[in-house]
Amino acid sequence: MASQNEAAEPARSEPIRPIDAAGFRSVIGGGWGPADRAVRVPEGLAKASAAHRARLSAALPGKRIAVAAGRAPVRANDTDYDFRADSDFVWLTGCQAEGAVLVMTPAGDGHDAVLHLRQPARSEETDFFASARDGELWIGPIPGLPEWSEALEIPVKPIEDLPYALRGSIPAVLTTAGVEPLLDALAPGSPSLTQTLRRTLSELRRIKDEWEIGQLQQAIDATVLGFADVARELPYAISRGGERWLQGTFDRRGRTEGNGVGYASILAAGSHAPVLHWVRCDGPVPEDCALLMDAGVEVRTLYTADVTRTFPVSGTFSEPQRRVYDLVYKSHVAAMAEVKPGAPYKAFHDKALEVLATGLHEWGLLKVSVDEAMAENGQHHRRYVIHGIGHYLGLDVHDCASASPKAYHRGDLEAGMTLTVEPGLYFHPNDETVPPELRGIGVRIEDDLLVTETGNEVLSKALPITADGIEQWVQSHLPR
Repeated sequence: MASQNEAAEPARSEPIRPIDAAGFRSVIGGGWGPADRAVRVPEGLAKASAAHRARLSAALPGKRIAVAAGRAPVRANDTDYDFRADSDFVWLTGCQAEGAVLVMTPAGDGHDAVLHLRQPARSEETDFFASARDGELWIGPIPGLPEWSEALEIPVKPIEDLPYALRGSIPAVLTTAGVEPLLDALAPGSPSLTQTLRRTLSELRRIKDEWEIGQLQQAIDATVLGFADVARELPYAISRGGERWLQGTFDRRGRTEGNGVGYASILAAGSHAPVLHWVRCDGPVPEDCALLMDAGVEVRTLYTADVTRTFPVSGTFSEPQRRVYDLVYKSHVAAMAEVKPGAPYKAFHDKALEVLATGLHEWGLLKVSVDEAMAENGQHHRRYVIHGIGHYLGLDVHDCASASPKAYHRGDLEAGMTLTVEPGLYFHPNDETVPPELRGIGVRIEDDLLVTETGNEVLSKALPITADGIEQWVQSHLPR
């Protein structure tokens, strides 16, 4: 039963919103001066993107093509994850505008390309102040269509013109289905057409041009700085911060130097190191452990590095840690020597595994011959290294994933390809097939390589890979 005081309270109305108030709306739309809405892109981006479109045009003559940037996924309720544009779209345009669509229409011997974008709401429009997702009052100045066109050197039209650009059913439109709902509604292409476009783009993206290689080198150089940041923070991680402090340390470098990190950073200390994707990073950092660090900075053009080092937190490997490290190092060097133009893609993979299997056999951990283990129906050694030994690298950490087997794992290496080489050995703490002193040790070494006309160039060579070199590197960063 309500009390006398409760009964006397007036009924509450809905909270007053400023956007509903006549006074607010009369003053919010005026009095705004010019804003800086320029699009700033790295030198060479527009020309590189145009060259990429020309390569796609030559690969798919006479085809209508539509590629979408995508939208930020919802994180929770009314908050989104940060927007990251579709890699194929970025490769073709250099644009990172949410909701954008590129349309390539056959014209003569090639294609006419037009970028379709949402027109931003300016101060005279309600969304300027009413939309927390799109309004400049909420998210800052937004480039308009002229600014994007000037920066990217491509015609730009409003997204409202997209239906006209996609009219007609002949020829069918090849699209990146599942990325942009509006594009899917306007051009509901078949899965086979989507597969054709994605496969073609993946296979074209295998060969990097000079501009792309420069972007990758920038990503790798920033990553090297991030590894040094982590090494300097080892004492605090040991005493208090743990793995998460080290993960945050590297991620801060990625956010400062570029767009962020190219994938979830792995900082796996001690017994966590054998866990291949230890992205939880919620454990301590024992001072006598080896730390496996797999991380890469993604620069603002979205090209990413992917580097792994395993190093002793104290600055000195224990005897068992060094024994495992030296075998992985031997495998790593042998594998990198196989990276050269004309070599089968599988050659470096097979060489790394052969060296690891031989070492495991010599240690008595492999109960069959090396030849039997290496046979297609053998693979006994893979208990201790179940992942692949490398992959293409570029706009995606696992780049060109839609390429056909013939153009990827069953293909040959060509000059201009960029890839990782990353052998490892992983002895889980509860693995009773290995001696107690090896349990809980995980080691991986990963470098980023460019296939050249005569062999390869290690783009991540600024970080040492020998056991002695790694120890000296750690020691050089620890407080004296």
